[in-house]
Amino acid sequence: MLVDDQPLLRHSLALIIDNEVDLAVVGQAGDGAEAEVCARETRPDVILMDVRMPRVDGLEATRRICADPALTGARVLVLSMFELDEYVHEALRAGASGFLLKDAHPEQLLEAIRRTHRGESLFAPSILTRLVDHFRSVPGPHRERPSLRGLTVREVDVLALVGGGLSNDEIAAALVISVKTVKTHLTHLLAKLRARDRAQLVIAAYDAELVTPRIAGSFVQPGHWRGDR
Repeated sequence: MLVDDQPLLRHSLALIIDNEVDLAVVGQAGDGAEAEVCARETRPDVILMDVRMPRVDGLEATRRICADPALTGARVLVLSMFELDEYVHEALRAGASGFLLKDAHPEQLLEAIRRTHRGESLFAPSILTRLVDHFRSVPGPHRERPSLRGLTVREVDVLALVGGGLSNDEIAAALVISVKTVKTHLTHLLAKLRARDRAQLVIAAYDAELVTPRIAGSFVQPGHWRGDR
């Protein structure tokens, strides 16, 4: 489902997506209020959500959709015009699964949709570290430093790589394990850290200082973590 207040952009995105044999646009909305209604009617797997829109913005729409029990299967991918929109970091708290810049190439957009559908949070490389750095610089009222004491060393390795923005395939290659094993570790991490989705695991990795916000791709190397946190 496409959510953007610019009809021309929605039309362009629809042409790109509908041209793929495994993808189809099931609905479109011009603001957050329309998005909520459209999502209930069409039950999309992935929602491409603009941030700044009239009436109800993308942040509030994401919060409402992600909190709706009837839409638990829908994942929100935020499309931002800016590398650090003042609302985008809040969308992560609202339940967004990832962020992509509107100037991304069509191939990147299509891959982002597929990865989001697979449950892999997608963050544009240029905004990943800046986004989480901004998020961590403005602590929320309920934000706590996550405890890693209940995690195995391998689970911490996986968490650090998730925080670095790596996909399941990339994590498997880095740790020389199977993708199936990566998914098992992710399931355990979600349960142990009480995280809703992979996006929250990314924040947990930054909060636990397994990833350095200002250095892209800088994370604790596998096996170098000590279980004393």
